[in-house]
Formats: sequence, structure tokens, C-alpha cells
Amino acid sequence: MRSDPQENQRRNYILRRSIMDYGMGGLIMCAGLFLIFSHQLMNIDFDLDPLLKYGFASLCIVYGGFRMYRGYKKNYF
Repeated sequence: MRSDPQENQRRNYILRRSIMDYGMGGLIMCAGLFLIFSHQLMNIDFDLDPLLKYGFASLCIVYGGFRMYRGYKKNYF
């Protein structure tokens, strides 16, 4: 059986999009973790209100998790 070229194109698109979601989700989660643990691990202090810093870091972690979940589910169409 020969596969349909459009089906191959659709499968390749889903694979690329899934890999991109995993990668971007991981980077965004790492940015959030960096904001949380930057002072303890590397003694880097940002000139931000702690509530703003931890709030933004938690949003980064939640959004990164969502991106990784979306890459896992592969529901793009």
C-alpha cells in the first residue's frame, strides 16, 4: 500500500509541532525555575518585587507545562 502524500505531510507537521512544543515548554519551565532559584543557587538578585518575581515564575512553569502537555496530546487539528 502506498501512503497518501498529504497524510505524510500532515504526520510530519504534527511531529514538528510536537517537538517544538516539548522544546519551548522545557525552555519556558527552565526560565521559571531559574527565576525561583536564582538567588539560592547563583546569588543573582533581580531588582523586582518578590511577589512579581514568584508570580511570573509560576506562570512560566504553568505555561511551560501546558506546552509540554499539548506536545504530548498532539491535538492540533
